[in-house]
Amino acid sequence: MTLIICEKNNAAKRIAHILSGGKARSNSKFKRPYYSYEEKGEKFDIIGLRGHIVALDYPEEYNSWRKVKPKDLVSIDPILVDKEKSIIRALRWLSKNHNETIIATDFDREGELIGKEALDVIMDANSGMKERRVHFSSLTRNEIISAFEKPLDMDWNLVDAAFTRQYVDLVWGVTLTRFISLTSGKVGQDFLSVGRVQTPTLSLLVEKEAEIEAFKSQKYWVIKALLNKGVDFQAKHKKGHFKKEEDMKRVMEQVKDAKQARVMNLRFTKSNRYPPSPFSTTLFLKDATKLGMSAAEAMAIAEDLYTRGYISYPRTDNTVYPKGIDIRDILGKFSSHKEYGEYVKELLAKNDLRPSRGKKQTTDHPPIYPTKCVTPEKLEKKQQKIYDLVVRRFLATLGDKCILEKGNIEFDIKTEPFISKSLRVVQPGWTKYYRFNGIRTSNVPELEKDEMVTIKEIESKEKETKPPARYNQGNLIGEMEKLGLGTKSTRHSIIQKLIQRNFLNSNPLKPTESGKALISTMSKYSEPITRSEMTSQLEEDMLKIAEGKMDWVKVSEESQKMLMDIFKVLEENVTLIRNNLREALKDQNTLGECPQCQGKMLIRRSRRGKRFAGCSSYPQCKNTYPLPQYGGIRPKEEKCSVCGSPVVNIIKKGKKPWEICINMGCEYNKNEG
Repeated sequence: MTLIICEKNNAAKRIAHILSGGKARSNSKFKRPYYSYEEKGEKFDIIGLRGHIVALDYPEEYNSWRKVKPKDLVSIDPILVDKEKSIIRALRWLSKNHNETIIATDFDREGELIGKEALDVIMDANSGMKERRVHFSSLTRNEIISAFEKPLDMDWNLVDAAFTRQYVDLVWGVTLTRFISLTSGKVGQDFLSVGRVQTPTLSLLVEKEAEIEAFKSQKYWVIKALLNKGVDFQAKHKKGHFKKEEDMKRVMEQVKDAKQARVMNLRFTKSNRYPPSPFSTTLFLKDATKLGMSAAEAMAIAEDLYTRGYISYPRTDNTVYPKGIDIRDILGKFSSHKEYGEYVKELLAKNDLRPSRGKKQTTDHPPIYPTKCVTPEKLEKKQQKIYDLVVRRFLATLGDKCILEKGNIEFDIKTEPFISKSLRVVQPGWTKYYRFNGIRTSNVPELEKDEMVTIKEIESKEKETKPPARYNQGNLIGEMEKLGLGTKSTRHSIIQKLIQRNFLNSNPLKPTESGKALISTMSKYSEPITRSEMTSQLEEDMLKIAEGKMDWVKVSEESQKMLMDIFKVLEENVTLIRNNLREALKDQNTLGECPQCQGKMLIRRSRRGKRFAGCSSYPQCKNTYPLPQYGGIRPKEEKCSVCGSPVVNIIKKGKKPWEICINMGCEYNKNEG
């Protein structure tokens, strides 16, 4: 009898359906579903987990924040505690009746560790169990059957790498979070979270915000002419930006009465835009966030599409399709599709169907590509958007190069030089399939040298230089990859965690006052925590563990030494850190002006830990308001239009922010509801 372990229930259900030819029966034990079928007299049971079924944590005697010094936890070994008790019970019950286990979790570090956790439970109940491992990158019939025909061994190096990450992240996160929270007095629901990856990521955003705040805009002027030859088109003064207003006025005076512009020179050049590389996780998320969803949401949808067998495994660094992928077979699945069918016929007609290649090539998983043709009505709106993105990117990687023609046409307007630029698509190639091609065309009519064209209008516009742009989630993930912060599997969740912990506003990505306060203080007294170098070194070490080139114990010991060095500096500066944090966090707790005395309404806590708004002029002013006890509170600049009290946004996980007046009985809240 064989027991098959999958990472999630929907994956178990699909694999059971494939292996049994649709004959698997659904069962349940301890409220956990599993699936059974028989083949050639042998019984198979398949159960899905819920990710990790155990978790690393400190022993119970170290759970008191105030009784245990954070530094002492650095040298205390965490223990494994049961996380999914009903699944563990079901595994123990099932394992007693089987003599073989096949681990069919996702093939990456986390999947290997999840499989090992299940294996430990099984072996504890049935030590004589034989174990095997299967690898697959998509939940398609051919790949699943092929994987189960050629089972392999567990990759213990991957297990060690994943366990080391858990260990290091727990120790760093718990010890530093406790120290900073206790030092600042922000404990309970308002604790300040510090992490090995999240803190240097937050530092990137704080540094960017400092650049924006320090930026001083400067005025400049541009002069544009609206020209016409059958159609309207624009020309801009060749100088571009006029930094001095008098220079702009001199030109405007020169050309104000002009009625015609003479074509002085025409220059056209062609350039090639080659197909984009196949989707790695980072490249996928960079484009998926352009669809109006967060990186975490896009990743969750991609994982769902994968477990339903619609796309390949979405956690990959690979940007090169392996030789084993049958490109023509995949395309053939879409030949009758209403939207993609014509594109597919064009591609299949090519004699040499050669996909593009990116810079990164790995052997664990292929790039992200569609594995099954699905019609839009079978998917929810956001699922369809992600699926469409994956399909179109796949098609684009097989397309021809795009040929562009760039034009520069110079005009003379009363001796002043103007220039008009055009961009025309000569051959669309791959851009026909992929909407996110970044090409903005601008055409001008056909012109000849010395030809005269009509001037409809010449105007000057005053403008200002703009500060650097903030990160969006897509390009932040790209920057994290470049700096070695996190992995393909964790970067999107790090950003989400910063938003949930009230360090970051989600749209745009802008650090809150508490985020700025944390980075400002840590940069002064423990800069290595806020920089990428130390974190990326640990990432490299974990990669070496996965490759069998380094021992996990050595990496964890080096990590402990780094942390002890940090604590030495932190403890030497504890008073300065406390004062800095408390001073910097004042603005975070200020909701706005008190409507009764013009003092400041502050977030406070009662002796029972309940959150409320109280006036800073207490006891002279005793004005208070109850506040929602859960979720982040983000002050808004405006006052309530009804009662004059502060207006705030309430942020809760998985919900859109909603606006309230802190005076809960105010008519404003009834109207908003």
